[in-house]
Amino acid sequence: MTPTSPSFWQSRRAVGFWLLSVAAVILGMITVGGLTRITGSGLSITEWDPLLGAIPPLSDTAWAEAFARYRHIPQYIHQNAGMSLEAFKGIYWWEWTHRLLGRLLGVLFFVPFVWFAWVGAIARSEWPRMVVLFALGGLQGFVGWWMVMSGLETRVSVSQYRLAIHLGVALILLVAILWTALEYLRLSFKSERSAPLPKLAFGFAALVYLQMLLGALVAGLHAGLIYNTWPSMDGRVFPEGGLNSSPWWLNFFENPGLAQFDHRIGAYIVAAGAIAVWWNGRKAKLDGLARRSGNAMLHLTLLQIALGVLTLLTLAPEFLAALHQLTAALLLCTAVWHAFETSHRPGISDINSSDR
Repeated sequence: MTPTSPSFWQSRRAVGFWLLSVAAVILGMITVGGLTRITGSGLSITEWDPLLGAIPPLSDTAWAEAFARYRHIPQYIHQNAGMSLEAFKGIYWWEWTHRLLGRLLGVLFFVPFVWFAWVGAIARSEWPRMVVLFALGGLQGFVGWWMVMSGLETRVSVSQYRLAIHLGVALILLVAILWTALEYLRLSFKSERSAPLPKLAFGFAALVYLQMLLGALVAGLHAGLIYNTWPSMDGRVFPEGGLNSSPWWLNFFENPGLAQFDHRIGAYIVAAGAIAVWWNGRKAKLDGLARRSGNAMLHLTLLQIALGVLTLLTLAPEFLAALHQLTAALLLCTAVWHAFETSHRPGISDINSSDR
């Protein structure tokens, strides 16, 4: 069955490829979202209109009205006072593009889902799962606006807590879509081998997820613009004043120096975890896609750490910061792929049945 044959578009494999394309759009949204944050564009659109908001200002009057709304928020008053209309348009288009991708994602998911459900490629018993994925996408849009609201009243940027939650929900949606796509593309073998390998792989994926949330705290606190040395933090192992706030535990979420320290330590733990998962796969003599996914996971981990160090040393330029975030999302996807492969390896009975 080939992608050009009529029957392909009524098959489970077509569903799998469709879901992979949805995952690719989510990766694009995460990247554009990172650039929106880096360029300080996230607060340029001060209202949320899921339908009419897809239409940008089309006249000088409309642009003037949008700019007037922006000039009333703290970010303009305390940080961007005197900004020109042309400069405002530059940040506006970043945020508008990010929101447009979210709207397109909803269409890209809903319309093909209706088709695949109609032709039977998605069984009726699987409809609830797809509805949950669609609802999760809608939740992500709501969380995004909830995040923007935190920067419209008293702050000049969004809350680092809401930024982390916004990224966290996006990553959960990405992982859920990817896992579902893999199930549609592949036979769901049940492994008859020992359980530690899948557990290690799932644990590593969770570790990467947590590390990305720590990265969101770093971004929200602008902590990448301080302590721009490595491996020390301006000659120190621990940041100066890292535990100054009271209560002490609040420092982990609101102290920029400690947030960066935590993210650094997290990177070392991720590196150790990747090596451990890869080494255990070698000892278990994984082959095929399980071996390839393990190799890709290790290589991406090393690349991501190198990008992180380079981004830090160069004061987080836009291109490197965005590439660092994209690579992190790709690493999470690869970790999930490896977890899938190690937990869906054919057991003895599966191999015997496939030979009949």
